[in-house]
Amino acid sequence: MPDTPHELFALIQSAWAQIFAVIALIVWLIRGEATTKANAAEIRRVWRQRAEDMATQEKRRSDDLEAAKEARDTTNEMLKEVRNDIKKLLSRRD
Repeated sequence: MPDTPHELFALIQSAWAQIFAVIALIVWLIRGEATTKANAAEIRRVWRQRAEDMATQEKRRSDDLEAAKEARDTTNEMLKEVRNDIKKLLSRRD
């Protein structure tokens, strides 16, 4: 370790590129860590959104299937009535 300020200045002057490189490396590593944390948080948010979307889609599909079943049941009832009416009309004709 230098004893006088002149020696310290001379040391800094001779190694300024290495000192600057170390400082730049530390800054780069901190920025990289922050970016990694931000990306991880965004990935978690996207996965949560995907899970919510899939749950919503499954609910919507279930509702659509139920509505289609109700529509088929209603149509089948109407067709039974029409079939019975036709049978009655044909039996009267005989």
